[in-house]
Parts: sequence; structure tokens; C-alpha cells
Amino acid sequence: MGSMETSQEQYAPKPAAAEGRSYWRWHKDDFFPEPSFASWGAYRSALAATPSRLRDRFTARSTDAIELGAMRRRSENEMTRCLTWWDLTWFGFGSVIGAGIFVLTGQEAHDHAGPAIVLSYVVSGLSAMLSVFCYTEFAVEIPVAGGSFAYLRVELGDVAAFIAAANLILESIIGTAAVARSWTSYLASLINKPSSALRIHTSLTEGYNELDPVAVVVIAVTATTAMLSAKGTSRINWVASAVHVIVILFVIVVGFVHANPKNLTPFMPHGVPGVFRAAAIVYFAYGGFDSIATMAEETKNPSRDIPLGLLGSMSVITVIYCLMALVLSMMQPSTEIDRSAAFSVAFSNVGMHWAQYVVALGALKGMTTVMLVGALGQARYTTHIARSHIIPPVFALVHPRTGTPVNATILIAVCSACIAFFSSLDVLSSLLSISTLFIFMMMATALLVRRYYVRGVTTRTHALRFLVFMAVIIASSAGIAASWGSAPGRWEGYVVLVPAWVLGTLGIQLMVPAARAPKVWGVPLVPWLPSLSIATNLFLMGSLGSQAFARFGMCTALMLIYYVLVGLHATYDVAHDESGEDEGIEYNTADADVAGEKATVKTADVEKASAGDDNNGR
Repeated sequence: MGSMETSQEQYAPKPAAAEGRSYWRWHKDDFFPEPSFASWGAYRSALAATPSRLRDRFTARSTDAIELGAMRRRSENEMTRCLTWWDLTWFGFGSVIGAGIFVLTGQEAHDHAGPAIVLSYVVSGLSAMLSVFCYTEFAVEIPVAGGSFAYLRVELGDVAAFIAAANLILESIIGTAAVARSWTSYLASLINKPSSALRIHTSLTEGYNELDPVAVVVIAVTATTAMLSAKGTSRINWVASAVHVIVILFVIVVGFVHANPKNLTPFMPHGVPGVFRAAAIVYFAYGGFDSIATMAEETKNPSRDIPLGLLGSMSVITVIYCLMALVLSMMQPSTEIDRSAAFSVAFSNVGMHWAQYVVALGALKGMTTVMLVGALGQARYTTHIARSHIIPPVFALVHPRTGTPVNATILIAVCSACIAFFSSLDVLSSLLSISTLFIFMMMATALLVRRYYVRGVTTRTHALRFLVFMAVIIASSAGIAASWGSAPGRWEGYVVLVPAWVLGTLGIQLMVPAARAPKVWGVPLVPWLPSLSIATNLFLMGSLGSQAFARFGMCTALMLIYYVLVGLHATYDVAHDESGEDEGIEYNTADADVAGEKATVKTADVEKASAGDDNNGR
């Protein structure tokens, strides 16, 4: 299956304490320590070998053991195992309930869905829950900070993981910027100003002509807090989130008191396409849950705490979102809903002028915790990505005093602040949604690969069948999305495509034996739920406009240019360092099967290790 990742200790940073080195480093070797960047001549030679290196990276696979062992050691210092299911549950609330529900609800109810925005939240919520199942199984078995990046390195390989990594970083930057822009709008509402009153108006192009210094300050404050302590941030988050839940209950209860069922007519002013287009946009409101998976490395008991934290919080959040969307739709006609501060203006319009301040304050608090938890999760994604050397390894370093990835946090915060200063929310949200949906589709694919293909276990015949059926599932799902996007009213295509999806999924169930069973917690109804996740994510992507795909394509092209020029050669050098060993195990192509089995054993030992880390650290 190509070259297997080795532990590559040659490129792992040496412990700072042993060398007396400061955490803050700016030497070239801290950013580009690989031989391909040692000189201009070496770099030209690396570029000349690009085709062969691309072939190598396409077939490369990591293992559970490498992600849990050698990759973590490249951060020099360990992240502290200090989080429980209670912390993760409140992180779920803090990371998800924010700008999505308070801002995108009004925007999409006004523009696309009307009162049927509640159905948009049902659709996106069901799709999100399917992805939550996939994330939970992976996070329990590979509890590292890399989240989906680490999972895809193991199951789909280096190039697929890079595509995920690039989109994860893009999602992190844009998501933080979008929430920060919303924070400014609600602050203006709180002080009785128009939503854009606190921004600096310029003559730049529409969508980029309102500069937002307030958003920059908020990003800086939340990032600084996240850098100080994961446990301390958790305490701040769960207290703030508890207050936020009280505000949400106020919105729901008092909103229903002032609800008028007549405002639900017409229920679908823009038809079913409007509902699904809104569902694709408001999917952003559910996107924060993947941050919880990145905290697995700091969780005391991943096999118990992650399922409780992820599934528990997301189930409650889905219900809350649907109730809040219904309340907003019943309080005023969809054409009168304010696009920027919908709930505050709705309460003001029904005569409860004082309530708009409660709502605005609650929204501000919710968006603050979204950015706070986001800063934690995003930095941990970035840390593990840097451990692979796709981006400079200096961003993988964990601070010896705080036990947090300070460099990675600063990187995301600075980039997000630059975007938030210039770009409007509507420019950002569709790009963020398509990036999120794309990653979740890849995660569902990786889950099926994990269950049905293990090198040395799955026969060639069964592997070929699995590949064919997966191609049918993905092609039919993409076809359904394309048919809906081009001609929603025509049914002919669905007569062929929907049965094709069913046959592809049924074929895996009946004709491909499972190669691996989950050791602790697993997704139920495999292959149906992961296959449905692929279909729903692709369908929601197809509901987005062409402009979102154009931006996504442009960003992906830029990412691939970076990979060919930099990331490819860094990861190739690291993968082919033959001097590295991981606890006495040398990984190479011939040993791939053995490595995979050892990875399984090592994953089972994570709980023991985490208990030991916790006792030592506390």
C-alpha cells in the first residue's frame, strides 16, 4: 500500500529543557528542518522528484500507534489529561450555540426558507448527528488532538489527510472570523445602534467595505484565555454556558407567549429548494462539535467521556435549535425578520423592548464561548497537522508551563483577525458550510474504510467489491445532489440514483465481510448510517449556490499549490527517515500488516496510559 509512516524522530524537536532552548524559536530549522529545504539546490532536486513523491504520498498510510505515539512526541511536552465528560458536554454547548442560531437563523429565514427554517434545522441536525456518530467512534479509538486529520491519515492516506487539513484550517479561520463579526453586530444592538454602527465604512468592494476592529479585539481576548489553561477555560465555559441555557429557555418560553401562528403562512415562500439551501447554510450552526473530538488527548477516559459529551450535547442542541427557529418564525413574518440581529429585533417588535437586551447579551455570551471553545479545538487540529510537518513543526510545540499549544493558537487567531477585519458574514458562511460538509463526507467514507478494509485481512476480491460499492454510493449521492441542484422539480433522475445508492450500501452489507469491529463504542447500523451521512452531506453541498463552489474551488487550488511546493516534500522526508523507531517498532511497507495489528493493541492501552498521566499530572 505504499510506504508506511515511520516515527521519524530525526525531525522531532528535541526537548527544550534538555537543550536549554526557549519555547519561542524563530530559526529556519524550527520551521523547515527537512532535507528538501536545506538549500536551494536540495529544494530544486525535491521539486524535480515531485511526480514520484506524489505517487508515494497517495498510497501512504499511518497507523493508530503512530498517531498515538511518535506524532504526539513531536510536541516536546504533553497536553495535560484533565477533562471529563462533564467538561466535554459543556464544551459541546459552548462550541455550538452561538452565531449560527442567533444570526444565520434570521438571515436564512428572511432570504431562503421562511417559516420552514425549522425544517432546515431538522435536516441539518440529522445530517450533523450522523457525522457525530462517525467522529465518536474514531475519537474513542484514536484519542489524539488531530481529530479528523489524524483519522483520515490512518484510513484514507496522506493526500486525503492534507485536503482535510487544509479545509480544517480554512474552516477554523473563517469560522472564528464569522462569529467575531456577528459579535460586533449584537454588541451594536445591545447599545441601541444599527448592526453595522461599530464598523468602519469604506469605499472598498461590497462585502469587504465594513472594517471591524471590535471583532479583532474579541478574537485576541478569547485566544489569550484559551492559551492559559484547558481546564481553566473549561470552568469559564461551563459556567457561562449554564447562564446561556437560561437565556435560551427565556427566549423559547417568552417567545411562544408572543407567538402568532398566522406568521407561519406562507410556510415555504421559496419552496423546498429554499429549505435545503438554508439547511446547507445553517449547518454552520452545528459545526463546532468536531472541536470536542480534538480534546480527546486531554480527556481522562476517552472511551466513556467522549460518547457522553458528544452525543449527549448534540442531541439536546438539535432540539433547542428547532424550538428557537420555530419561535422566531412565529413572532413575526419572515419578510420582517432582521438579518443580523433577528431575535433582539423580534422581541422589540412585539413590545418587549427590554427583552432585546437580554437576548443580545445572551447572544454575545454564546458567541464568546463559541470562540473560546473554538480557539481550543482549532489550535489542537493545527498542532497535530504541524506534527506531520504539512505546516512548519514549530506550530506543533506545546508550552511547558501551560500545557497548551500556544504557537498554534496564535497562528489561527492572527489569520482569523485579518479575515474578520475585512469580510462580511454572508461572504464567509457559505464557504464555511461547504468546507464543513466536505470534511464530514470524508469522515463517513473513512469510517466505512476502517470497518471493511484492513490490509492483510481483507482479501483482494473483497477489497475490489468494497471499492466498487463505495464508488456507487459516492457517485449516486453526488448525482442526487446534482439533479436536485439543476432541476429540483424533475423526478426522473431519482428513479435511477436512489436505488443505486441503496444497492451500493446493501452490496457492502451482504457481499463484503467486516474486517474490524469497534473495541469500545461503534456506530450502529453500519454501513447504512455512514452511507446516509455521505449522501446527506453531498446533498447539502449541492444545495449551495455556484458562488460557494467557485470560492471553494479557488481555495482548494491554492491549497494544492502549497502542498506540491511545500507540504509534499516535508511529509515525504519525514516518512522516509529510516533512523526513527517507535518504541522498538520499525514501520515500513513490508511491516504494514503487523503495524496495524500493533496499533490495535496500543489503542486498547490508551485508557491505562491516560489514567497514569492523570495521576502523575494531578
